[in-house]
Amino acid sequence: MSAARSDQPPRAWQRMLSGRRLDILDPSPMDVEIEDIAHGLARVARWNGQCQGPVAFNVAHHCVVVEGICAMLKPAWPAKWRLAALLHDAPEYVIGDMISPFKAALGEQYKRVERGLEQAIHLRFALPPVLPATIEQTIKRADRICAYHEAIQIAGFTEEEARKIFGAPRGIAPLVIDPLDAEASQALYLDRFATIFRDHGHE
Repeated sequence: MSAARSDQPPRAWQRMLSGRRLDILDPSPMDVEIEDIAHGLARVARWNGQCQGPVAFNVAHHCVVVEGICAMLKPAWPAKWRLAALLHDAPEYVIGDMISPFKAALGEQYKRVERGLEQAIHLRFALPPVLPATIEQTIKRADRICAYHEAIQIAGFTEEEARKIFGAPRGIAPLVIDPLDAEASQALYLDRFATIFRDHGHE
């Protein structure tokens, strides 16, 4: 097989297990499949893999927990916003879960790629490409609450460290997080998606 010509632009797409070829720099909603998202997220570790115990806490499980926190914070939310919460880290099935300090160091180019993927995912599942600010704020609040509990229970932070970085959680009862393996997390994510997306279709 001959090597790729040096004057050709670098490959910007990734082949998914579904057979889709997703262009990372110019993603099409038609190339987004929930099975690919669930498979990828269930195999991406939170905290760069610096997780206590035999099983690394993965992004698919994290997203299910965050959606559950949103349901506690906003019990009257319609299904579309619960779906947005479940998908809040979906771009990471392509670009991985980078810790916040590294995202900040990468700057605007990283954010541009992340936003493009997020918008394609939202359009694929009948969500607005850009969420209303109030919805985004609630999801971020739930994300911080989850991160606080993960930090203490999974990532080795003290309570004082977690409070300084993520703030003390308010508005919900304390969480106990029991990490699931990749297969169980993938199944949990797909099951939650199926339930919410069915409700979303009836709104």
